[in-house]
Amino acid sequence: MNTLQMAVADGMTIARRNALKIKRAPDLLGGVIALPIVFVLLFAYVFGSMIELPGISYGEYLIPGIFVQTIVMSGQITGYTLTQDLQKGIFDRFRTLPMSPSAVLTGQTVSDVIMNVTSIVVMALVGLVVGWRINSSPAEAALGFAMLLLFAYAYSWVTAAVALALRKPEVFNNAATILSMPLVFLSNAFVDSARLPGPLQPIAEWNPVSTIVQAARELFGNIPPGAAEPAAWPLRHAVPVSLLWSAVLLVVFVPLATRLYRRAVSR
Repeated sequence: MNTLQMAVADGMTIARRNALKIKRAPDLLGGVIALPIVFVLLFAYVFGSMIELPGISYGEYLIPGIFVQTIVMSGQITGYTLTQDLQKGIFDRFRTLPMSPSAVLTGQTVSDVIMNVTSIVVMALVGLVVGWRINSSPAEAALGFAMLLLFAYAYSWVTAAVALALRKPEVFNNAATILSMPLVFLSNAFVDSARLPGPLQPIAEWNPVSTIVQAARELFGNIPPGAAEPAAWPLRHAVPVSLLWSAVLLVVFVPLATRLYRRAVSR
């Protein structure tokens, strides 16, 4: 077995381990299944009663934003799991095994993709209940789901790098919350960014979360009929820019997280 085959096999072994860990941990499993349901129902029925969009229900407008919100919040599980394993000395045990050094991070991020598939399926089913519909072609819808999973995978490498830099679960949780809350709520996930106050509007328009949400709405056919074309360049070219964002995150944070992991296990 060559080096690449060994790395892939070891990564899949770690991914299976982490998937079983999520299955057996009620708190993590709740984050995967229960929280998406709460978010969909809460925002659809609380905000939906106050926000009117011509030609489209708020539930239909909302679900792509909830998809991205859950992806961002689920990314915290990546970092939390890594910091826990680091504190428990599990990385030291892995070092004694004949396995690829990259397997731990690869396995963790792949297991997070499986977790996000579960979350998106649950949200899509609940979204159908609150009025969400896919109004585009099957190919566009498939690209929409693939784009969301690609961004989820890329973002998990971001949280992995942050976790390995901070090393402590409590510190990481605080930092991840500070990072994720502005990303999600200072975006177009729940309301049109054009409705935000002047100083906040350009920040929201250039927020990568806004671009991903806009691209998902376009690919699922959830743009209100007659809606004005967004003024910001990333939102006017949401699909290619979303793919570019994912590529940039992978190019930057895969080597960074790998370097931080090697530094962490060498101590």
